[in-house]
Amino acid sequence: MYAPVPTEITLHRQSKILEIAFDDGRRYRLPCEFLRVYSPSAEVRGHGPGQEVLQFGKENVTITEILPVGSYAIRPVFSDGHDSGIYTWEYLYELGIRQQELWDEYLRKLEQAGQSRQD
Repeated sequence: MYAPVPTEITLHRQSKILEIAFDDGRRYRLPCEFLRVYSPSAEVRGHGPGQEVLQFGKENVTITEILPVGSYAIRPVFSDGHDSGIYTWEYLYELGIRQQELWDEYLRKLEQAGQSRQD
């Protein structure tokens, strides 16, 4: 099964966007906040279904550094200190494809929990 790989990864610090171009021609602009609240780390996802931890107050979070993980992933360091999420190329591609759906789901969960994007 073919998994697209990035040909370019650009962090736009001022707009807080991580732009990723893939070798199939697709390009995604993923906000730092979106990447932070959908971190693949155990801290966010838990260790199994139903253990997810809703992230809130992340509206102004930025990425301060991007560390490579082999030739298959990156590990962003976020301004709130979170640095344990390993974002594989496959996961980043999925986030790009499903960005609107996932963002809408996140906003619904925030509202249901009575939480806010603001810190």
